[in-house]
Amino acid sequence: MAGEEQKTEAPSSHKIQKAREEGNVAKSPEVVGIIGLLTGFLSIVVLFPFWLGAFEKIYIESLKWIQMDFTRENIFDMLLGLLGNVLVIILPIFLVLVIAGVIGNIAQFGFLLSTKALRPKLSKINPISGIKNIFSLKKLLDGGLITLKVFLAFGVGFLVFLVFLKELQHIAMFSVFDQMLWFRNKVFILVGVLLLLFFIMAIVDFIIKRRQYIKSLRMSKQEVKDEYKQQEGNPEVRSKIRQMMLKNSMSKMMSAIPNANVVVTNPTHYAIALRFGENDPAPVVVAKGIDHLAIRIKAVAREHEIEIIENPKLARTLYKEVDIDEPIPRTLFEAVAIIFAQVAKIQQEKGKKFL
Repeated sequence: MAGEEQKTEAPSSHKIQKAREEGNVAKSPEVVGIIGLLTGFLSIVVLFPFWLGAFEKIYIESLKWIQMDFTRENIFDMLLGLLGNVLVIILPIFLVLVIAGVIGNIAQFGFLLSTKALRPKLSKINPISGIKNIFSLKKLLDGGLITLKVFLAFGVGFLVFLVFLKELQHIAMFSVFDQMLWFRNKVFILVGVLLLLFFIMAIVDFIIKRRQYIKSLRMSKQEVKDEYKQQEGNPEVRSKIRQMMLKNSMSKMMSAIPNANVVVTNPTHYAIALRFGENDPAPVVVAKGIDHLAIRIKAVAREHEIEIIENPKLARTLYKEVDIDEPIPRTLFEAVAIIFAQVAKIQQEKGKKFL
């Protein structure tokens, strides 16, 4: 059956773009998480002095509350002031984490604003599909990776902590201030090691998610053919259209030959019909062709008593450099003028008027 055909072909750019428009993109929560952790840690370091001042302000105000009468108005003012101070503490890091999350997503798949992913779908609430998703190989793999990450992070953190324990017997001799500095430095080292580990995990997870995403968009050979027909049109129809266009163009070109003044030939392989009328600023190529088409052009020229002049070099140059219904370039004026002079002489010998 066609529906069971194996999807072995890489997804086309059209299918990837269509999936992107529907909000289906390759993304790893680990990348967003590591960017959030890194920016959050840096924000804590930067905002720590600001937070100390904010907590000091809350402490001073709390001392004032002890001396106040606890009326309904006073309690409301105290809660409102406390809420304001808490928001001042929380909002900066909250905004930083939101911006970090946006940057983490944009870094993976660029800027994308799609509402299609938010539209309700009955398939999402189908219990059978939900059970299949829960016990799917992809979910089991994701669960295994999460478990591996947790154990790996715990193991690395524990090993670093064991290294720090060896220094405790010496730290006991330090002053309290030096002990606090040692503890701060070790926390920074531990956090730095864990952030590096999480960064490596995020890169690996992104590569895995990217491969899963491309695999999920794979196409069967029939889907590739169907998409090509939709994008480019049916090859048979396009071939017929090209034939009709070529036939119409050929008919138009042949109908213009009787208005030509001369046909320049190779003598057998090339034939170019030139017209030089009162309204033409320069001689114009009205028809050109090679081989069988050249024979037809010469036949039409003979039928309408148009002079045929042999000039192989000029014929090849006109065929290559000048399109139909275009005037000749200035570089060919002299050569074409010689041709028209020959035609004028032949017409004069026949007792006819040229031009």
